[in-house]
Amino acid sequence: MRVTVDLGLCESHGQCVFAAPEVFAFDDDDNLRYESEPPAALSAQVEQAAALCPVRAVSVRRTAP
Repeated sequence: MRVTVDLGLCESHGQCVFAAPEVFAFDDDDNLRYESEPPAALSAQVEQAAALCPVRAVSVRRTAP
């Protein structure tokens, strides 16, 4: 799985952080940081994070195993 976040579109609502805290986090300056290739075991949480983003800044692409 490949995760991308359009940081120009992101408004730091934090829904992704709540849905998948192992993948998304805010740094000390409140900038969003994320793991672009999270483990497959977190796919449900990551897809939920993308679905919850109010500005649709998070996208998930499946990759071959």
